[in-house]
Amino acid sequence: MKLIETDCVIAGGGPAGVMLGLILARNGIDVVVLEKHGDFFRDFRGDTIHPSTIGLLGELGLRDGFLQLPHNRIRTLDAVIDGNRLHPIDFGRLRPPDDFLVLAPQWDFLNFLAKEGERYERFHLLMNTGATDVIVEGGAVRGIIASDADDELEIRGTLTVAADGRDSAVRAAAGLRPTEFGVPIDVLWFRLPKPDAVPPTTLAYLDETGMVLTIDRGDYYQSGMVIRKGDFAELQAAGLEAFGKAVAHPAPFLAPVVGSITSWDQVKLLSVQVNRLETWHRPGLLCIGDAAHAMSPVFGVGVNYAIQDAVATANLLAAGLRAGAVPDAALAAVQDRRLPPVRRMQSIQLRVHRVVAQSGGRAILPNPMPAPLRWLLRLAMPLVQLFTARMIGRGFRPEHLDPSLR
Repeated sequence: MKLIETDCVIAGGGPAGVMLGLILARNGIDVVVLEKHGDFFRDFRGDTIHPSTIGLLGELGLRDGFLQLPHNRIRTLDAVIDGNRLHPIDFGRLRPPDDFLVLAPQWDFLNFLAKEGERYERFHLLMNTGATDVIVEGGAVRGIIASDADDELEIRGTLTVAADGRDSAVRAAAGLRPTEFGVPIDVLWFRLPKPDAVPPTTLAYLDETGMVLTIDRGDYYQSGMVIRKGDFAELQAAGLEAFGKAVAHPAPFLAPVVGSITSWDQVKLLSVQVNRLETWHRPGLLCIGDAAHAMSPVFGVGVNYAIQDAVATANLLAAGLRAGAVPDAALAAVQDRRLPPVRRMQSIQLRVHRVVAQSGGRAILPNPMPAPLRWLLRLAMPLVQLFTARMIGRGFRPEHLDPSLR
């Protein structure tokens, strides 16, 4: 077994793990980040980079470099409800220059961060290396047992961070169990080419039959359809033609292109989970990102909450890592800072799930809308936009990198 000693070992090469590793390594702290796959290319990962994250990249001096990657820059997102186009999200109401959202494949974002990390001798990213167990001595976690293609590794550090996702092996090995919240929906993910007639950028189409998502990736839509949990087998039994009609009913403009789905292999089931740990840590160990709180796809905030966890962790623990000791009180401080905004966002997501799950069979808005309702929505929309821009774009407790770490 090969022994590696470091200051901080991070399981998981997702946004939380790579960002935390980068920030710490830039500040002279030795970090080993483990990624169990050989690359970052996984489809159907969150690819919305919110204004809060763009602002953080600016604090790191990486904003301009990131924005040179292929991306779509979006200031407004519409929703079409029962044929009525609404404009509930306008990031232009945020303070510039970070007043827009970026849609970019997550693998590009992670490759960008990893390449930046390579500039620092204390940043070590081990691909094809997955955590299998934790090292516990004297009641504290002292590191990770991992394996790569050739060997088993013993990686010891002052701090172990579980950032290895909603099915975290490190969290399980440490005996931490999240509380699961019942979710009545799943999401089917699939790609659709853009039709000849393309509407304004629209996040979702919702009517009495269901909900369809359209994420613009340049020359195609990364599309999703919300279904009741457990209904995928029934939908498959009805056939692809019925599936295409179900997609096109709330989003008629997709009717010319739904025929591009010719096999169920093109349709992937995302089992939606919402859960969180009530205790994110034990001596020597901290869980962040999806390992601490699995977020729903609603509002696409998962990547950004994970990154904000990483920033709070760096702000609160860097000094202790430099000194070679991270007390339990410091780990608890990370949870105390990040748990309230996570709890608040998850509560809103669960409410949205219930609305979507119960909408089948009845319209939410009349079409055409009567004049009084239309005027009421027009008057309310500026306030709605201000709230949604801050709630989605910044989060309930946006994190900023401590000036000493920039």
